[in-house]
Amino acid sequence: MVGSVFYVLIGLVLLVVGGEFLVRSSVALSFRLKLSKMVIGLTVVSFATSAPELLVSIQAALDGLSDISLGNVVGSNIANIGLVLGITAIIGPLAIDRDFYKFNWPVMVLLSFALYLLLKNDGVLSQLEGLGLLLSLFLYLFLLLRRARKFSDTTVEEVDDSLQKTSNFKIFVWLLIGGSALYFGSEFLVSGAEDIALKMGVSEGVIAVTLIAIGTSVPELAASVIAALKQEKAISLGNLIGSNIFNIASVLGITSLIQPIAVKDETLMSVNIYWMLGFAIILLPLAFIPKKMILNRPKGLLIFVGYCVFIALVFMK
Repeated sequence: MVGSVFYVLIGLVLLVVGGEFLVRSSVALSFRLKLSKMVIGLTVVSFATSAPELLVSIQAALDGLSDISLGNVVGSNIANIGLVLGITAIIGPLAIDRDFYKFNWPVMVLLSFALYLLLKNDGVLSQLEGLGLLLSLFLYLFLLLRRARKFSDTTVEEVDDSLQKTSNFKIFVWLLIGGSALYFGSEFLVSGAEDIALKMGVSEGVIAVTLIAIGTSVPELAASVIAALKQEKAISLGNLIGSNIFNIASVLGITSLIQPIAVKDETLMSVNIYWMLGFAIILLPLAFIPKKMILNRPKGLLIFVGYCVFIALVFMK
């Protein structure tokens, strides 16, 4: 058991390191390709922070552990809102922008329901359905960039200007470190989590929806907490919602193209996916009641307590 826990911890550390290096190298590379700061912030950063989920899901699917692939994404989407957003709002109130309820939130809810319907239908996410999810991601990115150009006052603070001057050699080394750390991190995390599940007598789905999901959400959590403590508004609600959209459309889309994903854990469809939908839907009333367009401490606490209840119920099952 100690060895498995050690594997999981090493895996998590490697995922955080790998995620950080991948974000930095991706942003530096994007500057080289003459992409605007706004485009980088809205697309490249979101995709890079979803890389841990992607690698863990692909690794799990190839190992025949589709419970981990699905549980990881469902749990990660719950963790992004319940854990990351909850804690960030407790540290300091977050302002909600108009784009949230006019564009990002509806897309996230739509994709969440699409995932639910695809899985409810036959219990399998086929290659064709995966392709559909991936195409919906490209449509989302196209509309996102078009909206951003239209409202060109969009500021993107999470992109570090100093990365403009990065040398090609440095970018290559960062990409190598990031890619290797993510690969080995996902290997360690999946095998360690599988061992823990066997020894604790719980399903891989339970471990995926809790331990692995929190682990792959660590890059978002770290970035959000640091930004909140510095009182920077860089961590916007849009960033986390973007991450949830990427998780469903790119992570499950790409994974199911490589290997169709089957639902093995009944709890995923009877309980966990409803929590994911619930966390996604509740954000809209929270945005308007009682104080408009502010996610303050009481609201953050409410979401976080909801997350703690979810984790407790998963293990009690």
